[in-house]
Amino acid sequence: MDHSSDRQHEIITLARNTGRVMVDDLATRFDVTPQTIRRDLNDLCERRLLSRIHGGAIIASGVNNVSYDARRFVAHVEKQAIGVAAAALIPSGASLFINIGTTTEEVAKALSGHDDLLVITNNMNVATLLYPNPKIEVIIAGGPVRRSDGAIVGESAVSFIEQFKVDYAVIGASAMDEEGALLDFDYREVRVARAIIGNARNVILVADRLKFERSAPVRIAHISNVDYFVTDQIPSPHFGALCTENGVKMIEVGRSSEEI
Repeated sequence: MDHSSDRQHEIITLARNTGRVMVDDLATRFDVTPQTIRRDLNDLCERRLLSRIHGGAIIASGVNNVSYDARRFVAHVEKQAIGVAAAALIPSGASLFINIGTTTEEVAKALSGHDDLLVITNNMNVATLLYPNPKIEVIIAGGPVRRSDGAIVGESAVSFIEQFKVDYAVIGASAMDEEGALLDFDYREVRVARAIIGNARNVILVADRLKFERSAPVRIAHISNVDYFVTDQIPSPHFGALCTENGVKMIEVGRSSEEI
């Protein structure tokens, strides 16, 4: 009896929960050969459900982004820790932008204990999280709402954001590369992100290490446009050196949230 369909379904579930799956771990888990797992992963990649990395696979990337609900499960523990560390950089009494993204939403959740914040966002989920808090004033950008994730994107959102100059911007990225490019999938979202970066005194980038194993076609900015980079793990000495050269303060929550 062929159990490959059930096994592949469980592999997808594991990938969504943990961010990635590795051939050797899956072979042990399912008590099959590594070759069998590689066939499973190749099949799932052909169906554009996963993308191969060395020794395993992650949730699919490329020109098609994974669904927003699925992204909530990817590296969830790491995103929560990143959110707490990023929120700690923001003092009470500050004004800030919060962009679209599952990691930026974790920052919003961690701001609940702050006082006298002004939060401007194009993220309906962030607005929903924060508006009941009497100590946080929320302003939401106007424009069309993207049904897939609650983002408000487009020219009206850009024009709205350009009216402000805030203390902090909290931004995410769908992908990053070794040369320091911050990347995304939707050029409309990128225009909003650029406006947010350009109208903040301090930019906080929040992204887990899996963003370095993904690709996306549209350039948001460069790491040199960022003041703080909060992540679970710096992916390589080269990228760490790039941050240092550009004066980016790095915080790795995978290393007890110590600033390096």
